[in-house]
Amino acid sequence: MSDSAAPQTSRRGVGPGWVVAAAFIGPGTVTTATLAGARYGTDLLWALAFSTCATMALQEMAARLGLVTRAGLGEAVRRRFQGLGRVLAVGLVVAAIGLGNAAYQTGNLLGGALGVEGAVGGDVRLWAAAIGLVAAMLLWSGNYRLVERAMIALVMTMSVVFVATAVTMLPPLGSLVAGVLTPRLPNSGALLVAVGLIGTTVVPYNLFLHAAAVGERWDGQDDLPLARRDLVLSIGVGGLVSMAILITAAGTLSGGEGDVTGAADMARALEPVLGRWAGIAFAVGLFAAGMTSAITAPLAAAYAVAGALGWARDLRDPRLRAVWVTVLGIGVALAVLGVRPVPAIVFAQAANGVLLPTIALFLLLAVNDRSVMGDRVNGRAANLIGAVVVAVAALLGGRAILSVLGWI
Repeated sequence: MSDSAAPQTSRRGVGPGWVVAAAFIGPGTVTTATLAGARYGTDLLWALAFSTCATMALQEMAARLGLVTRAGLGEAVRRRFQGLGRVLAVGLVVAAIGLGNAAYQTGNLLGGALGVEGAVGGDVRLWAAAIGLVAAMLLWSGNYRLVERAMIALVMTMSVVFVATAVTMLPPLGSLVAGVLTPRLPNSGALLVAVGLIGTTVVPYNLFLHAAAVGERWDGQDDLPLARRDLVLSIGVGGLVSMAILITAAGTLSGGEGDVTGAADMARALEPVLGRWAGIAFAVGLFAAGMTSAITAPLAAAYAVAGALGWARDLRDPRLRAVWVTVLGIGVALAVLGVRPVPAIVFAQAANGVLLPTIALFLLLAVNDRSVMGDRVNGRAANLIGAVVVAVAALLGGRAILSVLGWI
């Protein structure tokens, strides 16, 4: 993979949708879904069902935008506004994606570090710094296609284990259906976890990444059916995996206090299938998820900022390097400060849930701009779905902020 085409996928390989799925099946997904299942059983499955459908809808818009305009979401935001509006919009994108990805990066590094700690022991902070260094080396060199594919393979291996485990301990059908179809919050603490589940699936930076990646994978809007099939399949599998993780945790960890503090606690969810090998398998999978996301998050931030500011999308450009180095550096700094890993990961996912409404609103404006989208603008159904996603995400995000502040 060339320096200027980091998110690209081979025309003969997997589509960009699988890169998006691999990005959101990171340590945040594993941790937050495990925590949700351990504490609340299947009560929060609705949050994953909603977020999976929302991801499909928004990523379809991002893919359509990329194929029609041959540009990314950052470029669309810059083109959509003029004067002071452009300054404010671009500033918000740069701040939201930069700061949001820095928080997300902390969770990625700590998640990967938890995996290494679970396998070989040691200090989580030191392992987080080491993972950050490896990610920096890979990003600086640009020679990470093979590593990315290996990480995706490891994540998918872990995913198969979780799905297989979930199948062996499916709850009663009524409980499962109620969890998916009935939105409810068992207590006030469930709010932050529910927002985290949404934030870990509908990741704002994936909208920028997908819009840029489809242009490298396909030739133009005539390939939109291929892009849609790719994203529906890949994101559908990703959502199924997330639900399997929650169901597995609900079946093996719930019943007590649901306290999940480290990889050893989360690995117990795999014991029914893997026995004494559960710890090693979980550690490898969590490390793989963390490393993949640790590369993707700063990379997506660099492309989003480049598009918003009108820079060339070339990773050799010192300005792009400055962006991803900053995001990665902040993530490493926060990780080595000794923040408790699991709360940091959950908070990072909730932060993404708060950022989502703003980024989704920008996307809706872009795909409704007939001057650039032509007859590929959103229809009424797509706009209705987008409006519902923005409204629900804004409501949950606002309540999460009030909850963190202790006002509700």
